[in-house]
Amino acid sequence: MNANEQTDASTPDEDCTLCPRLTANRAANRATNPNWFNAPVPSFGPRGASLLVVGMAPGVRGANRTGRPFTGDHAGMLLYNTLLTHSFATGVYGADPTDGLELHDCRIANAVRCVPPANLPKPIEVTTCNRFLRGEFQMMPRLRAVLALGVLAHAAVLKARGVPVTRIRFRHGDIHTLPDGLLLADSYHVSRYNTNTGRLTAAMFADVIATLAERLRETAAEVINPTA
Repeated sequence: MNANEQTDASTPDEDCTLCPRLTANRAANRATNPNWFNAPVPSFGPRGASLLVVGMAPGVRGANRTGRPFTGDHAGMLLYNTLLTHSFATGVYGADPTDGLELHDCRIANAVRCVPPANLPKPIEVTTCNRFLRGEFQMMPRLRAVLALGVLAHAAVLKARGVPVTRIRFRHGDIHTLPDGLLLADSYHVSRYNTNTGRLTAAMFADVIATLAERLRETAAEVINPTA
């Protein structure tokens, strides 16, 4: 298979070369830490889910090391424990892809699939990788809501849905209805920096998940009992 031929529309090849800087960074990580995952990180969770959580990019010692989104670094603790509390997951988050944790009616992806230097992707890399986020949407037939973790993820979701980024501003706690009916919820990223500085607390994040879960229940009821 050519390095840029994809197994499906939502998954880059493990040796994808679309972003030269990320390709070089991946090669450097493979040389330094050959036992790590060191490849584009696949999404996690069932494709039949109604909720998609979109992060920014894999962390170098998190998903880049373990191969599962938000697994192995600080951000995963808040994300997965909150999903567990609100029944979007079962099991125990053990910061390891073999911990047995399962997602329910929820899937997790990143706007950029490869770990970037300094954990910060460039705009061109976000744009290039957006094709895989579009593919993610195409392969989730029951999708009704997206949770964007941070401004970058918010913009990537809008781009993938064909909505001008300037039309809908990011604001923590807001839930927007996109022109096609998809719900877009915004939250500050669950990063260590945001939680350590108090920009995002566990209670704040739990409120976002609880509100989103309620909106999903409401939309499900509308589908089951449509008004005349």
